[in-house]
Amino acid sequence: MTRVLVVGSGLAGLIAAVRATDAGHRVTLVTKAALSESNTRYAQGGIAAALFPDDSTDAHILDTLRAGAGLCDPAAVRVLCEEGPARVRDLIRFGVDFDRDESGITRGLEAAHSRSRVLHAGGDATGAAIETALVATVQERAKRAHALGGDQITIHEHTMLVDLIVTDAPGSARVTGAMLLGPDGTRHAVAADAVILATGGAGALYRHTTNPTIATGDGVAAAWRAGAAVADVEFYQFHPTALAVPGTPLVSEAVRGEGAVLLTSTGERFMPAIHPDAELAPRDIVARSIAAQMKKQGGAPVLLDATGLGRDLLESRFPTITAACRAAGLDWAVQPIPVAPAAHYWMGGVATDGWGRTSLAGLYAVGEVARTGAHGANRLASNSLLEAAVFADRAVRALDAEDQRPPLFDDLDAVDELGSDPDEAGTLVDRSTLQDLLWEAAGVHRSGSGLTRAAVTLAGWRAVDRARATVAELETGNLLDLGRLIVAAALAREESRGAHHRADFPDSRPELARPRFTRHPASTRPLVTVPSQPSEAIAC
Repeated sequence: MTRVLVVGSGLAGLIAAVRATDAGHRVTLVTKAALSESNTRYAQGGIAAALFPDDSTDAHILDTLRAGAGLCDPAAVRVLCEEGPARVRDLIRFGVDFDRDESGITRGLEAAHSRSRVLHAGGDATGAAIETALVATVQERAKRAHALGGDQITIHEHTMLVDLIVTDAPGSARVTGAMLLGPDGTRHAVAADAVILATGGAGALYRHTTNPTIATGDGVAAAWRAGAAVADVEFYQFHPTALAVPGTPLVSEAVRGEGAVLLTSTGERFMPAIHPDAELAPRDIVARSIAAQMKKQGGAPVLLDATGLGRDLLESRFPTITAACRAAGLDWAVQPIPVAPAAHYWMGGVATDGWGRTSLAGLYAVGEVARTGAHGANRLASNSLLEAAVFADRAVRALDAEDQRPPLFDDLDAVDELGSDPDEAGTLVDRSTLQDLLWEAAGVHRSGSGLTRAAVTLAGWRAVDRARATVAELETGNLLDLGRLIVAAALAREESRGAHHRADFPDSRPELARPRFTRHPASTRPLVTVPSQPSEAIAC
């Protein structure tokens, strides 16, 4: 029986746990916060799939490729779009109640989609509906296993990934488990035949983000330190419209899909003059246009005018946003609301093949932590939940067939041999200062000079020793590692493409339309070894 350690409890992690359990594997699911707390829970947008007679897989593929700005892996996109409908049907079987009308499941239109193919649940609470259904499914599996006297699936909440355990063998390295930090502050070495990372993104890198506070990139950072290849980390998607109030709650793109428009601070529309699709242009264009307009306005947010949609539609279709507006003292049925860009989704991450396999044997990555190539340089709206479901399912199917790393990683182009902590005598990193630095230097707009200054500053910071760090200190250390990676990759990509925009290289360069891989330098890669007396507190 394969021992599988799943790290993370969003859509990708929960699907992986359910599928692995159903396949007869022994599963341990660990999550840093409560089981139900994840990026998935906060996803207002829907899930896109070609499920309707007037749509097609080929149309979905073309839309995805266009949005990806020349950097998508066509094979990964085909897998995503071909297998997506079946995975949506799985979600329905797991209890996700997608919104319906008299004709069946309702669907919406979002930016850069040529068809109305986006499914929602609870109006703008799709992620919460999916998370709730899958948490219930996992808990039911665990309860059933316990009732039968088995431990086929065990769940550990408030348990953080510290580092991956890597066993070096002649000519190769293999992940054989992980070091975890339990809720009582005790560290546990957990052995596993396979580790599936599903730890989500890293919105906490930036001052303004739609992500929850737990999104600190733990999986990408741990994989990087273990020697796994990462790719395209310079591509961070900034959602154009977060409510410009404390907490930056997301204002779903579906609002613009329903007809809301963007206005300057003095009430004029500006997007029609920038792109033929106006408010429904690709996200990177809308986000940069809003940022440019805000600069003209002295930093004041732009306005989103949804008053033409009417109170009934706003309250029924977007109850979460309505509540956020109300909490901020705004009534968006009668007045435009202030919005601004915020860090939202990471297209880069741990490099995988089409089965979730990484460059390290025994290690898989699914969901936002992974770079499958399906999103390219700029994710198509509502493809993220779909990717999580599709590739989590495929990773579990690959478990029994996994013998060695896939040939995809035989010849990697290293961007930079950047160590995880270059200056042990440097200044202890402050998370808030780090977030401000990355927002200014590696945010919506970037330049070579700003990135160079940021790289120098980052090199002079250090993190708390991981052997004695608390959860918060471990998170900040992960963010420092990832900040260095993003800045180095953004400096290396001397062009503007998708979500990566350089003021000093404003155009795309065809010869650079390829992914960029990087790994931790093997000579300094820290290895975590299994203690002579393995922990019994958490078993896999």
